[in-house]
Amino acid sequence: MPTPRPLMPAETARHERTWLAFPPPNDTFGEEGAPTLEQARRRWADVANTVARYEPVTVVAGIGQGAAAKPLLAPSVTVVELPLDDAWMRDSGPTFVRDPLSPTGLGAVDWVFNGWGAQSWAGWERDDHVAGQVAALAGCPAQRSRLTTEGGGFHVDGEGTVLLTETVQLDPDRNPGWSAADVESEVHTRLGTTKAIWLPRGLTRDYDEFGTRGHVDMVATFVRPGTVAVHMQTHRAHPDYDVTGEIAELLRDSTDAEGRRLEVIEVAGPTVLEDGDGRPVDYSYINHYVANGVVVLGAFDDPHDARAADVLAAAYPDRAIELVDAREIFASGGGVHCITQQQPAGPPVDP
Repeated sequence: MPTPRPLMPAETARHERTWLAFPPPNDTFGEEGAPTLEQARRRWADVANTVARYEPVTVVAGIGQGAAAKPLLAPSVTVVELPLDDAWMRDSGPTFVRDPLSPTGLGAVDWVFNGWGAQSWAGWERDDHVAGQVAALAGCPAQRSRLTTEGGGFHVDGEGTVLLTETVQLDPDRNPGWSAADVESEVHTRLGTTKAIWLPRGLTRDYDEFGTRGHVDMVATFVRPGTVAVHMQTHRAHPDYDVTGEIAELLRDSTDAEGRRLEVIEVAGPTVLEDGDGRPVDYSYINHYVANGVVVLGAFDDPHDARAADVLAAAYPDRAIELVDAREIFASGGGVHCITQQQPAGPPVDP
């Protein structure tokens, strides 16, 4: 009889709680008192407070930073202090799994974290320990993986399928010498998946100096098994026009672990094409967060915000759609999904 394996549930499965980190003073956000740091903290708090209306939330603040976090957060939000380098809980935090061998039924994967491929601006001495520390606070064991990756670098459907990106998992600054087969073996062991669908790359902006080199959670997400929502850049002048078209076509031609050909829901990006510095934006409605009874959707004060909300309301018919301003989050290098991490509830219960 085969040994039971851990399984990462889909994000749409019921959550016990959501974890976030509170932006610390650093090169990403600015020094203490800097307007950029204060703006980021307000936007992170907006996301935490929105989620907290639907499920429990814990925010991890840096040592000595809890007092700055609490006035911005709803009274129901729990604040704990741990050493932090940055505030992207999706990437440095644990990947929670249901583990039949754990006394509580909950386990966690502690991936190697090295600052998105040992980037020169990143610090990760503290953040590489965050996954194990958060898992301990959640009361479950964390199993250390040999693979260097981040939570934004994969997506699962909860039924055996995982989306990966070649420029992340096969990045020589993350996993030198690893083959695609090596990566798949480790990912399947840790997440309980059996079928990997590889995307060739991510969005153009994600390859700038402060990018992640292709996180999948900017371009594609499972809304349910067999169905993927995909970011579509509809303006030919934007370099992601060809990128997103290629990804959508690849996914339409793919089958999942159950042998189903994927249905693709196209979600057009915002109308804005460039930021104030003339660089192509990576604004994406795909980088949303699904919690109990809600989809927290990043908004950009853009005419397409309402259209994206309608598309996702149809894709998640049993959930409310809550919009939060995500412009400062994206300016810092990520989106709503990047700053959140779900802790699944113990028994499989549909929301």
